[in-house]
Amino acid sequence: MAATAVFGRRARRPRQRLAWGSPSVYFVALLLIGMMLAPVVYIILGGFRTNAQITTDPAGWPSPWKVNNYLDVLTGTTFWRQVFNSTLVAVFTTVGVVTLGLMTSYIIARYRFRGRGAMYSLFAAGLMFPLTVAITPLYVLIKNLGLMNTLPGVILPQIGFAIPMTIIILVPFVRAIPDEIQEAASIDGCGRLGFFWRMVLPLAMPGVITVGILTFIQSWNGYLLPLFILNREETFTLPLGVQAFASQYSVDTAKVLAFTSLSMIPALLFFSLFQRRIVGGLTGAVKG
Repeated sequence: MAATAVFGRRARRPRQRLAWGSPSVYFVALLLIGMMLAPVVYIILGGFRTNAQITTDPAGWPSPWKVNNYLDVLTGTTFWRQVFNSTLVAVFTTVGVVTLGLMTSYIIARYRFRGRGAMYSLFAAGLMFPLTVAITPLYVLIKNLGLMNTLPGVILPQIGFAIPMTIIILVPFVRAIPDEIQEAASIDGCGRLGFFWRMVLPLAMPGVITVGILTFIQSWNGYLLPLFILNREETFTLPLGVQAFASQYSVDTAKVLAFTSLSMIPALLFFSLFQRRIVGGLTGAVKG
């Protein structure tokens, strides 16, 4: 009876609440967040001001608020043409990276052959090979292929440079699938290709979504490669468009800020909506 009473008292004991961290930690965190968000907020608010307001009080609040700068950008054809080019490049790059990366990861993770470890190490080494190092020979290659001033000339190199990161993330997901599932699928008459589509793809979907989001954002924000490949204004992506717009309207600071804020809002929204997917996919890759 005594033991029962003691157990009952323990069972009714309220759970201890997690202690809050040190106030200094939250202060530093809020300070860092403020430092990162301050330039973004300044650019967005600057688009609602006039050039006179920016000259008189650079850090001031819009008074009164002006929407003409944003309306001029949104009603023009330049901005939407560049949005279309950036979307086209980002979508085709993402599809190519996810498709080729998942297939390659499936072979490395599920097939046993000589040189598999060396192949995986080779892709891992690709992470240490930045685009800036290869930009000159890549420019020569794209020019010899006749892809200068074309969107495929940007898409294909982006796919190649994004494949290593994709394989590093997806191989643990594919490798974590139990062999018993593949054996059971083989007994039921499911071949390797059927197993890939019916089992590997659904089970590796968190990693696939993570890779797709990271690739899309990286392609959307890509600047160096389009700068070397694209020279005609009708083929510009948004990062190049921002530079060209800033050069053309260098005296109209408010309109340049409006154009810049509109060009970065899609990537910010895309990342904000899918940030949990990114964290979950990267956590699964580490666990695998």
